[in-house]
Amino acid sequence: MSFQSFSYFAFLPAVAFLYLKVCPRRWQNALLLAASAVFYWFNRPTGDSWPGAWPLVPLAVLAAVCLFVWRMGLALARKEKKGRLLAAAVVALLAVLAVFKYFNFLLPVLPLAPGLLHALPFPLGISFYTFAAVSYLVDVARGDMEPEENFLNLAAFLCFFGTITAGPICRAKQVLPQLRAEHRFDPSRTVRALQLFALGLFKKVAVADVLMMYVQPIYSDAAGHGGPALLAATVGYTLYLYFDFAGYSEMARASALLLGLDIPENFKTPFFAANFSGFWSRWHISLSGWLQDYLFTPLVWADASKLPLIGRRVSRLSPVVCVFIVFFVSGFWHGSTLPFVVWGFLQGAYRAGEELIHQKFGKPKKKAPARVLWAKRAGVFALWAFGMVFFAAGSNVGGAGLGQAFAVLAGFFRGWSPARFAAESWQAVLDGFYAQNMMAAAWCVFLAFTLALAVWFDWQRAFHFKNKSAELVLQSQKAAVRWVLYYALVLSIFGGLLMASGGFGGASFAYGGF
Repeated sequence: MSFQSFSYFAFLPAVAFLYLKVCPRRWQNALLLAASAVFYWFNRPTGDSWPGAWPLVPLAVLAAVCLFVWRMGLALARKEKKGRLLAAAVVALLAVLAVFKYFNFLLPVLPLAPGLLHALPFPLGISFYTFAAVSYLVDVARGDMEPEENFLNLAAFLCFFGTITAGPICRAKQVLPQLRAEHRFDPSRTVRALQLFALGLFKKVAVADVLMMYVQPIYSDAAGHGGPALLAATVGYTLYLYFDFAGYSEMARASALLLGLDIPENFKTPFFAANFSGFWSRWHISLSGWLQDYLFTPLVWADASKLPLIGRRVSRLSPVVCVFIVFFVSGFWHGSTLPFVVWGFLQGAYRAGEELIHQKFGKPKKKAPARVLWAKRAGVFALWAFGMVFFAAGSNVGGAGLGQAFAVLAGFFRGWSPARFAAESWQAVLDGFYAQNMMAAAWCVFLAFTLALAVWFDWQRAFHFKNKSAELVLQSQKAAVRWVLYYALVLSIFGGLLMASGGFGGASFAYGGF
C-alpha cells in the first residue's frame, strides 16, 4: 500500500473521516495507531521467502521498540545520573537496527551450515523510526522535553503511517504536543493537504518513474553504452532520486496535514544551492538535521583526550574529522555495501574540502555575481551527480557493487558520438515500450513537459517564495493560472501512471528500503 497506490487513495480518506469526524478526542490516537498497524501489515514482506510467522517479525519488532522506548523515557526522567542508562538504551536500539539491516549482508560469509539460519525479514522503516526513537530518548535525557506518559501517544508518534515508510525523521518534541491536541475537519487545511499531495504524486509518477524508464536500461548494460548515454542516465538518476524522495516527502507531509499534524519538510530546492553546506541544509533535511544535532555537535564538543592513539595529542576532534565521521555514518545508514560507504566518503570530502577552503581564505563577504553563483550551482550538481553513480550501485540500479559503479565511470570516456548517443537513447526508451515507436515518442514529449513543469515549480519556490512550503506556489497564482496548473498536474499524474503501466510497471519509492 504505497502512497501512489489506489488502495492508499481509499485508505487515507477513510482514516481522515473517522479521525476527524467520528472518533472522540480520547480515542483519536488509538485510531491513528490502529490505522498505522493496518498500513504496516499491508506493507509486510510476503512470498515464499517468508514462510510461516516470519511476516509477523517486523510488526513485533516495531511493537517491542515502542514499548522499550516508552519505558526508557519514563526511567530516564526519574534518574538523576542519566548517562549510563541513556547509553545502554541507545546502544540497544542501534543493535536492533544493525541486526536487521546488516545481518543479511553478513549471512553468506558466516561459517555456518547452509540453511542453519534464515535471512531476516527487513522491518519497514526501521532506519527511520530507530533514529526518531533515539532523538526522543536523548531529548528526554537532556531535559529538552518531558517524557510521554501515555503509551498510545508515543506509539502513534513512532508508528505513524505517514512517516513510517521513509520518514521524514520527526522529533518527538515537535509532534507529541500535536498528538495531545484535538483535531477536527478544517476545509482550508484540507485544500492545502490535497494540493501538497498532488504535487508529491506528480513528482513521483509523472517525473521520477518516467525518468527511471530511461535510466534502468542504460545502467543495466553499462559496458554496452557510450559516454553520452551513461552521462545522461547519471543525470537522469540524480533527478530521479530527488523527485522520487521529494515527492514521497510531500505526500507524507500532506497525509499528516490532512489529519491536522504538521511534520517537517524534507527538501527545499537543493539543486539551487551554491555550496555543499547549503545543499545539505536543503536535502533530506530531517536526516541531516538529526546527524547535526545528535552526532556532529556532540562529537565536536566531546573530550577526545581519553581516546586511544590520538588522546595525548588532541583534546577536541577537528570539525573536519567530525564531518567525515558524520558522512561515514550517513553512508552506512543508507546501506552496508561498499558503494554507500564510498558515497558517504565523497560527501564528507566535499563538505570538509569546502570547510578547509573557508578556513584558508575566509567565507565570501559579498554576494557573488549571478554568473558566478550559477557556475557554483553547476559545480555542486556535477559533484553530487558523480556521487550518485555509487549511490545507484548501492541501490542496485542496473547492477550492484563497486564493479557496477566503476563500469559506469569507465564508460564516460568512450563512444562520444552524437549518432551513437541518439541511437542508444532511443533504443533504451523503445525497449521500455515493447518497440512501439509511437509510445516512445510520446514518452519523450511527456517527460519534456513534466520535467519542465517540475523545474518551474522549484524555480518559483526557490526564487519567489524563499523556499516556503511547496503548495504556496499553487495558492499564490491567479485563479485562471491555478486551474490550468491543477489540470496539468492531474493529466500528468494520469499520464505517468499510464506510462508506467505501458512500460515496465509501477515503481516503489527509492528510500522505501532504507
